[in-house]
Amino acid sequence: MDETPVDILLTGGQGQLGLALRQACWPGGVTLHAPGRDTLDITDAQSIGRALAAAPFAAVINAAAYTAVDQAESDVAEAFACNALAPARLAEAAAAAGVPLIHVSTDYVFDGTAERPYVEDDPTHPLSVYGQSKCAGEWAVLAACPRSVVARTSWVISPWRANFLKTMLRLAGEREIVRVVDDQRGRPTSAIDLAGALAAMALRLVQDSGAPTGIYHLANEGETTWAGLAEEIFACSAAVGGASAKVEPIPTRAYPTPAARPMNSRLDTAKVERDFGIKLRSWRPAVREIVAALNEGTVQ
Repeated sequence: MDETPVDILLTGGQGQLGLALRQACWPGGVTLHAPGRDTLDITDAQSIGRALAAAPFAAVINAAAYTAVDQAESDVAEAFACNALAPARLAEAAAAAGVPLIHVSTDYVFDGTAERPYVEDDPTHPLSVYGQSKCAGEWAVLAACPRSVVARTSWVISPWRANFLKTMLRLAGEREIVRVVDDQRGRPTSAIDLAGALAAMALRLVQDSGAPTGIYHLANEGETTWAGLAEEIFACSAAVGGASAKVEPIPTRAYPTPAARPMNSRLDTAKVERDFGIKLRSWRPAVREIVAALNEGTVQ
């Protein structure tokens, strides 16, 4: 890519994925703008309009979301405002400006009853308010913006903000045994690796007006259970002298939560590999790098 100035608008810049996108290795000439909520309120159409008018943006990446899965069960209005209404307004504004939009979604749009990994055109059937709100956001984005990409991902972990990996490390410092669900399967995804993939997709959309659009699945290679992920986190932590614990596998029924989770949320990523040439590495080295960064205190 040449160094022609390219401005990209990022929403949700303070979340774990937003922070990863801000630290990604963008080519020279690319400026990522990540206004805070005081400047850009994605639930306010006028605020979105002002933000898009602030620079000649070439693309928009929406990484903002309401992600408190269990809290959403009792906070329905806020979940839908952030995950459905806000993406709809953002997509409308992007379409009016004639720029592509990448909207980040989730494996929770599926009910988890399939016995194989989910492909992009499988029917959605979310089990939770969170999943329902994200599903509604997908529909809105695809309907409103002709040049939109919905990027579904799963089990996101990173050195930033609250996530499963950091929770496991905290618990390892408090107890010798950690009980973790072992009958839900999915593909852990590093926010760092995901950010690199989204950056590549955004630049392709900027450079090529005929670039593919629609729904794509993005996740690190390989699959495991939550208990299997916890075991890998503890093994990586022990290897660098950090906290570790023994994992006691338990069934989902032994750990009831307000929101139901899909038992199978594995995402098939063949489509993004075919259309964009993007294939994320195995989740295991990704976990190792995140744990090492946290242990070394090199997280920015």
